[in-house]
Amino acid sequence: MSSRASAPLHGITVLDLTQIYNGPYATFLMAQAGATIIKIEPPTGEHLRKRVRSTGVVEPFAVLNCNKQSLTLNLRLPEARDALLKLAAQADVIVENFAPGVMDRLGLGEAALREANPRIIIASSSGYGSAGPYRDYPAMDLTVQAMAGVMGITGEADGPPLKAGPALCDFSAGVHLYGAIVTALYERAATGRAGTVEVSMLSAVYPSLLSSLGMHHRGDRSNKRTGNRHGGLTMAPYNVYPTADGAIAILTANDGHWTALTQALGCEHWQTDPRFADKAARIAHMNALDETVGEQTRTYPKEALFALLMQHRVPCAPVRELDEVIHDEHLHAVGMLHWEQHPQYGEVLAHGSPLVFHDRESPAYAPSRALGADTADVLGRIGGLSGDEIQRLQELGALG
Repeated sequence: MSSRASAPLHGITVLDLTQIYNGPYATFLMAQAGATIIKIEPPTGEHLRKRVRSTGVVEPFAVLNCNKQSLTLNLRLPEARDALLKLAAQADVIVENFAPGVMDRLGLGEAALREANPRIIIASSSGYGSAGPYRDYPAMDLTVQAMAGVMGITGEADGPPLKAGPALCDFSAGVHLYGAIVTALYERAATGRAGTVEVSMLSAVYPSLLSSLGMHHRGDRSNKRTGNRHGGLTMAPYNVYPTADGAIAILTANDGHWTALTQALGCEHWQTDPRFADKAARIAHMNALDETVGEQTRTYPKEALFALLMQHRVPCAPVRELDEVIHDEHLHAVGMLHWEQHPQYGEVLAHGSPLVFHDRESPAYAPSRALGADTADVLGRIGGLSGDEIQRLQELGALG
């Protein structure tokens, strides 16, 4: 028997109406912190569940919805809405990432939820928030990247704008949504007040622009795409350089890093080259510097160069492909990545939470549930419905 304490959110019950990445990642983090997550989907399942699996090793729905119970409700029917309100009466949090206004149209707005449970935390996330001129714009990660300026600063200076590879806006909003919910839970514990919180994808991703904003001034419409260079062009070298078998990212944030790089590569004479003698000169001669560094790095295999630069404490990393990342020894050693057998999807690469709570018992992996697998149990055990009432809901089509 472990002597470690329960996970931090043990005893917290969350009604999870979220879908795709944004909301489900917030509730995934809550599940990994010990909360009981009841995922509520329409009878046909949420959108991510319906995506055809690729030939890869990761099923996104399975990864983001492990350690959650599954319940189906057709919330267009008043009987299903009433059942949800009975669940809400016993829950600590309800979270959704529908478009603004959907919960009100379903009869599940703040007033109805507060009447059912004055102590419930109400949380939502959307592309642009519940107010402002963009409120009703359809929002997906790609469109928010475009609107937020992420695409405008991504790519080469002489090339077109590009999206960032990862779903940056979705997951940034998910992390902020988790933070907002936990903050509201803290406030309730401290003061008794149950809050309503929301996060927009646009607002969540904006702070990530700060490096590029550092060289921007009001009215400036110039191209801020800097390729693999620093977004504010305030460091050099700072780039991805060729190796004999791939590429390596190298940066020098200060003169100490620069000196270490010249020593590692056996190029101490760079220190006396007037073009590279100090940080300001290196920035002014960035093109020549990148070419000079690249001529040296291309003579090394990337892993050998990485090992050499690590010996000299030069900030760098080999540029890895996804197949290298999923087998990364560090991520597996710390428990962030682990292979699991899923009853529906077969072998999946599950991941843990980046939030590590020392001396706390983390929930054991439980695969995502089949659609609606826990409907009757949750309605009876938490909602207090009788078997006859659940059967009646089934006959009405409220459960699918």
